[in-house]
Amino acid sequence: MSNFNTERWKLSRRHVLRGLGASIALPLLDCMRPAGADAAAIETKPKRSVFIYVPNGVNTLTWQIQKSGADYELTEPLASLEKHRHNITPISGLHHPNGLGHNHQCDQIWLTGASLEKSNGSFQNTVSADQLMAEVAGMHTRHPSLELAITGGTLAWSRDGVPLPAERKPSAVFERLFGVEAGSVAQRRNGLRRRASILDLVLDEARSLRRSIGGADRLKLDEYLGAVRDVEGRTERADAWLDVPMPAVDQETRKRLRRNIPNTEAGLYYDTVADLMVLALRTDMTRVITCMSGSESSALAIPEIGIPQTRHELSHHNGVPEQMRRLTRCDTFLTERFSYFLDRLESIEEQGESLLDRTMVLYGSGMSYGHSHGNANLPMILAGGKGLGLRHGQHLDYNLPKVGRYDVTNPQEHYKLCLRPVDERARLNSLLLTMLHKMDVHTESFGDSLGSIGEMVA
Repeated sequence: MSNFNTERWKLSRRHVLRGLGASIALPLLDCMRPAGADAAAIETKPKRSVFIYVPNGVNTLTWQIQKSGADYELTEPLASLEKHRHNITPISGLHHPNGLGHNHQCDQIWLTGASLEKSNGSFQNTVSADQLMAEVAGMHTRHPSLELAITGGTLAWSRDGVPLPAERKPSAVFERLFGVEAGSVAQRRNGLRRRASILDLVLDEARSLRRSIGGADRLKLDEYLGAVRDVEGRTERADAWLDVPMPAVDQETRKRLRRNIPNTEAGLYYDTVADLMVLALRTDMTRVITCMSGSESSALAIPEIGIPQTRHELSHHNGVPEQMRRLTRCDTFLTERFSYFLDRLESIEEQGESLLDRTMVLYGSGMSYGHSHGNANLPMILAGGKGLGLRHGQHLDYNLPKVGRYDVTNPQEHYKLCLRPVDERARLNSLLLTMLHKMDVHTESFGDSLGSIGEMVA
């Protein structure tokens, strides 16, 4: 069932708001609750999730934390996170079983856990964890989810396995979220209804065509139908929110976030995207965000810190010491940008908690060691979400006890951790399942998960 169909009941709630001529949300009544929802699913405070992807893994020789538990020491690339120690859980040893041994599609399955085995010569993805969250959390917000990318593609995939396009330009993201649309409310509503009528015709014709075509073409048509249904859902959602005023944004913030920033100013670019994400969350425009800092084949160079190569070039260092040092500097730079995002979330108070307390943030990669495309021992940090029931302050290491038997300062021994998992049961999908549960997504499994991770649940 598509997201659109599962959310039809919400629109009637918005129509009630329209009839009252007010922008105050009604309480969630039993008659407005989705089928199968229980009383525990009715939230009193927002629950949010953000996913930030790092392409091509890291320099695992300098990234790897050596000790598990609460008294671990952060390594050089992670040093900027020391001030957030009470709000983060570094995790070592996770892997995607379906992604082992494959190359540059790790970003595509990072949040889906789908098998990279190809059917009929083409890869078929599945729904991403963020979109399952959006189906639940999106009932409260103008945008069910927000897809961003510094460079590269997207982390978000629909229930039909269709990629949801990500926006790369900060000024365009701001306009989408907070820009003033032309025309009156009535004019915009008429335009949306014309679009809805056209979509209805397209769907009718496509369904009729589906009965007369072969299996391969049906798969392609089904993807198309899924995309049209998503547009139809967004159209009805936009109509439902027309009478709800946009949140006010001060002029200084508008000016700062609407700037066109060149890619050569990487620090300012990353921090502006972080500020946009914070603004979208604090104004409750959305509660689910994905952000690609780059794909495996496309990521920014960072000339401001003396790195003219892209991250892909750095990751394929062939053991050259200077290239490896530059990769560590790049890891450090990206972690500092992540730390800045956590700073901003922690600085904002909301109903007696920080915005970070109400927001889970997963930061990591679908690769560990880019030079050999190693997909075990994924670099992963989970932050925030204490108000959602997460517990932090320790390093979870699923490489134990073997990591104690390897000299992890020796590249040849260390890289063994990146090529084959020490613990086959330590799966990224289990971490995603834990996050799904904290976002009130009621499911017993996600992909090949083996249950929630109890060590990080309060």
